[in-house]
Amino acid sequence: MDGAGGESLKELLQSNFRMARYIWLSYIGMKHMESAEKKSKLSGSSAKKKPAGTHYAICVKNEDYPASLESRKNYRYIPDKTASSLKMLRIIDESGEDYLYPSNYFVAIRLPRIVERAVSLAS
Repeated sequence: MDGAGGESLKELLQSNFRMARYIWLSYIGMKHMESAEKKSKLSGSSAKKKPAGTHYAICVKNEDYPASLESRKNYRYIPDKTASSLKMLRIIDESGEDYLYPSNYFVAIRLPRIVERAVSLAS
């Protein structure tokens, strides 16, 4: 195997020639346009972001929504004053999207911090 100047690999390794490892540089403050667009689209959506204070509720009733809600399952929800005034709760499903459901279908719960951390890592 020949080197760049016709030397063999063995000769290159024995000489003082230093080989450089190829490294992909990531510059701070620069974004690829695709990732910048994705982030800007997500920044307006509350569905993909986890709220600062995560809230959980257990589904206790799913009569009208058997395909969407599982009884006895924990769901994250987003506090929403407008939805609350309509007796609705903004529930976040497995895909990360939020939907309004009747608030009497859920019971709000407070999880211990360690359990909340484990649940958020699993989802």
